[in-house]
Amino acid sequence: MNRRGMMKGMAALALCPLCAADAFAQAAHWSYEGRTNPANWGRVANKVCATGTQQSPVDIAGTVRAELPKLELAWAKSADTIVNNGHTIELEFHDGGTLKVGDDSYTLTQFHFHHPSEHHIDGKPAAMEVHFVHTIAGGYGVIGALMKAGASNAVFKTIAATMPQQEGPPVRADPAIDPNGLLPAGRSYFRYAGSLTTPPCAETVAWFVLADPLEVAESDIAAFAKLYADNARPVQQLHRRFLLRTM
Repeated sequence: MNRRGMMKGMAALALCPLCAADAFAQAAHWSYEGRTNPANWGRVANKVCATGTQQSPVDIAGTVRAELPKLELAWAKSADTIVNNGHTIELEFHDGGTLKVGDDSYTLTQFHFHHPSEHHIDGKPAAMEVHFVHTIAGGYGVIGALMKAGASNAVFKTIAATMPQQEGPPVRADPAIDPNGLLPAGRSYFRYAGSLTTPPCAETVAWFVLADPLEVAESDIAAFAKLYADNARPVQQLHRRFLLRTM
């Protein structure tokens, strides 16, 4: 890339922090196994993955009840594209709508999945976890919903049936993939200050992990697991952070 092109690219990334994180992740080779597994991300990707003190995910235990604001969701009704990016299945938006938490307003940019769950509750993981990634000036707000085998979920069933089987560029998503259909009925949540769970592991994330799990068909979990048997980062040390829970 020439200097002019490089400067344009840097300017574009400055306007889109999530794009910058994605660009870094693509440039640094990392994985969930072998020599580039999570234990080595600090060496092969970004040293903050190893030295940071507010890393995610965490084991959610010993929570403190607190008066937390409601999660006010005004999301788009369908995703624009779906991609198998070599690390997960991700659904992306051109205009995903908003998440408001108190005085903070975030914009939904994408959601993706982990198998098994990255966050644990009282030491136990769930079958899967979906992360709804939102941006805000200077950082992110991520809603995490744990997933367990149970009743079929129509949205996840559509994702499992249409997700690309090979890594490649984004393709148009089925219009029936509505992110609102991937949330449990309850809106109680845990909140803590953390990081992205993949490189560059930036410690600029407000986490909102829903207390109630989402039920999906066991066969759809198995379909995802055929592509990604284990794409979950291990839980990280909590250090001096508080884990808050809605009243």
